[in-house]
Amino acid sequence: MEALLQFVWQHRLALRPDMQTVDHRKVRVIHPGTLNTDAGPDFFNATIEIDGQQWAGNVEIHVRASDWFRHHHDTDPAYDSVVLHVVQIDDAPVHRRNGNLIPQIVINCTPDAARRCNRLMEYSAASLPCASTIEKLPRLYHTDWLTSLGAERLLEKSERILTIVKETGGHWEGAAYITLARALGFGLNSLPFETVARNLPLQFLNRHRDELLTTEAFLFGQAGLIPQPHPGEDAYIQALRREYTFMAAKFSLRPLTLQWKMARTRPQNLPHRRLAALAEKIHQGFHLVGTLHDAATLDDMRRELAVELHGYWATHFTFSGESAHTPRALGKSSIDTLIINVAIPLRLAYAIYQGDTTALTSNIELLEQLEPENNSVTRIFADTGLDISDAFRSQALIQLRREYCEKRKCIYCRFGHKMLSAEIQR
Repeated sequence: MEALLQFVWQHRLALRPDMQTVDHRKVRVIHPGTLNTDAGPDFFNATIEIDGQQWAGNVEIHVRASDWFRHHHDTDPAYDSVVLHVVQIDDAPVHRRNGNLIPQIVINCTPDAARRCNRLMEYSAASLPCASTIEKLPRLYHTDWLTSLGAERLLEKSERILTIVKETGGHWEGAAYITLARALGFGLNSLPFETVARNLPLQFLNRHRDELLTTEAFLFGQAGLIPQPHPGEDAYIQALRREYTFMAAKFSLRPLTLQWKMARTRPQNLPHRRLAALAEKIHQGFHLVGTLHDAATLDDMRRELAVELHGYWATHFTFSGESAHTPRALGKSSIDTLIINVAIPLRLAYAIYQGDTTALTSNIELLEQLEPENNSVTRIFADTGLDISDAFRSQALIQLRREYCEKRKCIYCRFGHKMLSAEIQR
């Protein structure tokens, strides 16, 4: 309920020209302030006029006025700057630490409105109750919100890469390697892939990359995917196991305990060939950052991320059963997914590191040249009238779903705001 009251206050949904404090002083809200998501008062830098006198400071919101004492604000210096206390139930006067009375007003959300809003937020994780609202909104409104969401998602991905760069001691290729490894999990196995990459830093693997079998042995061995000995196994598996056993003893390595997801997965989507592709990439010399930074077109990026497999993995999807000769490790759609999740965020992260303030726009333009993703998230929004014409839009919808719908943050979503406003003002 408190979050709902914050929403009502932030968007001025219950503010009337005849508003008064509980002691009958006229109130005019010039600016409600900025929502604070950290510790301290709920809204910073509000401007309030009380009986013609203007006050600048913070606003605190509670369901019950007595919550002020229950939360110990009366002894907290952070709340001395509160100029207005907004409540639904006036059950106590409140004071600053020096004893001064804090002006207090009552705003009302009817129980019916609260129930409707709560239902919206309860259902949002499983469905899309705002679909009818989205359909009725002007296309420009769609574009504005999705542009913000798409940029937000791209920046978050780039910031994660910058964090990994710091974690790796400023090693950009090492950060690119971890990012690529995670992306090769394609969601289903992203965490195991990242765990293997962090356990086997690129600097370490580079010292052994001349022999492809050695690189493969490190990756498959630490991943815990080398099969146990069995009658009739082929020579490659035997050689891989011998190499890993030797290297594990030499460097005190033990296979990681990982939860690989393989049930009901197509052979081409299993982790084996993707680990083999990562090994091949390292064997060839891992130089993603500079190459992707200098790439002039999407096709240049596709060529850099494409990997051709040799030997055993050109004719196998797993350690059992030979398949047709299929040297290409990834199809075009998978490579484009890597462009979305690795290449473009990496380019932006490196540009930010170099102080390039124009890079966000240029990398958004690259996303707009890619086909939109077709997944469970985009399909949810497909019938709402939203334009899903390119990968930037599909990324925006993934951000919307993951960060707002699934977290039930309807009050912070512009589509949810429209629907909630209508519910409250009904």
